[in-house]
Amino acid sequence: MTRLTALNPDEVTGKTKDLFNAVQSKLGVVPNMMRTMGNSPAVLEGYLNFSGALSHGKLSAKTGELIALAVSESNSCDYCVAAHTFIGGKLLKTDAQVLQDARKGNSADAKTEAILQLAKTLISKNGLVSDEDVNKAKTAGVSDAEIAETVAHVALNVLTNYFNNTANTQIDFPEVSSL
Repeated sequence: MTRLTALNPDEVTGKTKDLFNAVQSKLGVVPNMMRTMGNSPAVLEGYLNFSGALSHGKLSAKTGELIALAVSESNSCDYCVAAHTFIGGKLLKTDAQVLQDARKGNSADAKTEAILQLAKTLISKNGLVSDEDVNKAKTAGVSDAEIAETVAHVALNVLTNYFNNTANTQIDFPEVSSL
């Protein structure tokens, strides 16, 4: 049972209505996570702005989704694992095995794996990574900008994971089995 209410887009007003309309026009739907974040327009707007800013970064949308899966798996967020598996597979046309591997922090591509391993390390060490952890990514060809964006993607996904785990958001994507 959900702990926070997912607002009905047809019943909201003001800033929340404006934000829901923007999401609806972009995605064609307002997912339950955003409907629930809408209880605080500041939270929803912050999430949308942060996500939007990262979409213009060095890391590709695919890499962002793979990071999201690695982080969501680490944080046991069933909502986000389902959402990012759907987005990665259906919208970005990423192979199901690639998505599954990302949840473990693995990739056939050495640079992508270094990014995913850094993301997993950030989570397991609460952000207190070592010189060795950062140098592993650099040795694999990950630039300073990409490392910075990996940290930002981890932070964004910690927000959504913690939010959905707290709200117990109803999953409105095809459910994905646990690893």
